[in-house]
Amino acid sequence: MHVLKKARVLVASTSEVYGDPAVHPQTEEYWGNVNPVGPRGCYDEAKRFMEALTMAYHETHGLETRIIRIFNTYGPKMRLNDGRVLPAFIGQALRGEDLTMFGDGSQTRSFCFVDDLVEGIYRLLMSDYHLPVNIGNPDEISIKDFADEILKLTGSNQKLISLALPKDDPKQRKPDITKAKEILGWTPKVNRAEGLKITYDYFKSLSKEELNKTEHRNLETLNK
Repeated sequence: MHVLKKARVLVASTSEVYGDPAVHPQTEEYWGNVNPVGPRGCYDEAKRFMEALTMAYHETHGLETRIIRIFNTYGPKMRLNDGRVLPAFIGQALRGEDLTMFGDGSQTRSFCFVDDLVEGIYRLLMSDYHLPVNIGNPDEISIKDFADEILKLTGSNQKLISLALPKDDPKQRKPDITKAKEILGWTPKVNRAEGLKITYDYFKSLSKEELNKTEHRNLETLNK
């Protein structure tokens, strides 16, 4: 005997489905610019395929689905060695190391505090909207300017060192959150200065052993 559970499935997708975008800011209608055989292709295309499967189950089987496209997110409890630019920069500053960025730092990112993300996820899950929705903070900043903010926040006098820009690294990231505003009544509430202070205070509380764990940055998360 089959029991109808009426489950609602929320899929956590990512802004990486847009690849190195030719449209700025990125709207949900933009199909993206992804190199399927490049070093980031496995991650990017896996997320795109996941969205395709989700829509197929929704259309074919009537499954209740929600798709969230998560842009750069940060906050307390991040791992210092997870490869993302924010914990990498703060970890280097706390260890007294020079900060390493990729390229000239002109590429942009948009950072959303975790509390705002969670609120957006909940609102989407409780909504009746089944198509993808961007959840992120549209306050765009270059990686170089972001590094300068981290140096100022941490009171560090370390240098900013430039490394070669990896292939297919996205030049721009800025979510168009019109749908989130109109459909979910959602906008981010925590500005970057406030969120960074909270996050930095968390990292400062870590032990020396945790701070000195080997940093690992892979091609899926470079300068994210």
